[in-house]
Amino acid sequence: MNSVILFLFLGALLGYFIREKKNILRHLDKVTFCSVLALLFLLGSSVGRNPVIIMNLHNLGIQALILSVAAVAGSAVISLAVYRLFFKDNGIDEK
Repeated sequence: MNSVILFLFLGALLGYFIREKKNILRHLDKVTFCSVLALLFLLGSSVGRNPVIIMNLHNLGIQALILSVAAVAGSAVISLAVYRLFFKDNGIDEK
C-alpha cells in the first residue's frame, strides 16, 4: 500500500513540474491509454491462468455484471447530482 501512495505522490509531483511543457502533455494521453491497455491485458492473462476463476466463471461473471451495472448506475446518479448542485447555472437551462 505504501508503494501505491508513493507512486501516486511521485506522479503528482512530476505532473506539477511538467504542467507547462506542452510538447510532453500532447503525448501524455496516448501513453496513459497504452498503459491502461497493457494493464488490462496483464490482468486478463492472470485471470486466464487461474483455474479456480475459469471453473467458476459463470458465477463470477453474473456477480461481476451486477457489480458493474450498479457501479455505473451509481456513478451516473452521483455525477448528475454533482453537476446539478455545483455546475449548472441556476435558472438557465441549456437546450
